[in-house]
Amino acid sequence: MSFVVPKESFNGKVASVDFGKDDKALTIGGDSALPFLSFEGELPNKPVVAYEIQDCPPDDWPDTVREVYKDVSGDPVTWAKYCQDEQGAKAIALRLVSTHPDRGDKSAEEASQTIKDVLAAISVPLIILGSNHIEKDSTVLVAAAEAASGNNCVIGKAQEGNYKTIVAAALAHNHKLIAMSELDINLAKQLNILITQMGFDKNKLITDPMCSALGYGLEYTYSVMERIRLAGLAQNDPTMQPPILGDVGMYVWKVKETVASEADVPEWGSLEERGIAWETLTATSLILSGANLLIMRHPSAIENVGKTIDELV
Repeated sequence: MSFVVPKESFNGKVASVDFGKDDKALTIGGDSALPFLSFEGELPNKPVVAYEIQDCPPDDWPDTVREVYKDVSGDPVTWAKYCQDEQGAKAIALRLVSTHPDRGDKSAEEASQTIKDVLAAISVPLIILGSNHIEKDSTVLVAAAEAASGNNCVIGKAQEGNYKTIVAAALAHNHKLIAMSELDINLAKQLNILITQMGFDKNKLITDPMCSALGYGLEYTYSVMERIRLAGLAQNDPTMQPPILGDVGMYVWKVKETVASEADVPEWGSLEERGIAWETLTATSLILSGANLLIMRHPSAIENVGKTIDELV
């Protein structure tokens, strides 16, 4: 008697979200099955990994990742071009760190000029991220949306405390939007509902439930992302059907295992290899849980995850 592979089918489907322009545009989502289970449904688009850059030198990054960009990280335009031309980046994520009141407090106008300069220098899609200061982002991201008008960028992150102005700006300039909540499926659902009630199309929305690094709550992050994905597929809940973002790099490259020196913990081995492995394993776990878009830092970790995606596909 031949073995019949058990299959599970779902009524729901992950929304397809495109960003970028012309032949460099990318699409994420569109899945009708759980990650990489192509025998159960359609998985038309591979997860996308974006290279993270900043609008100022990454002084708070550990040397093992900062050294990779030491010759280019003094200027966001040079840094973006390096990631695109030398590293083969499919997308760039520009974090406007220097607009934070405690990190330079640059104005929305200065941020707008940076965005225009970066967009003029690259052809791959751009993700524009604020400094995660709720009040400041509400002005900076509004100006950022206008500066990037016509480029079909991803803007974020809209949070409960500032989503109204950011949603309005994304609507006015036809961008995609990241909605961030704090590791709670109910909060993610509530924020998505509030945003779509403003007239924002769920097919232009990306859910960021926040994430955590390996060893620092990754299991909880995994379960939240998986529950979001199952709610969209199995329960056909439209508020849970946007693609999912994993903002990996910012959480990985600050934990003890990626910064503790070899002199302090020689039994842990090479610091550089350890950090790359930490980012690789964290990112790989998240794509298995349902993440469609990742933001990462170290080129070697990005390469590892890209190979894993290709092999699983």
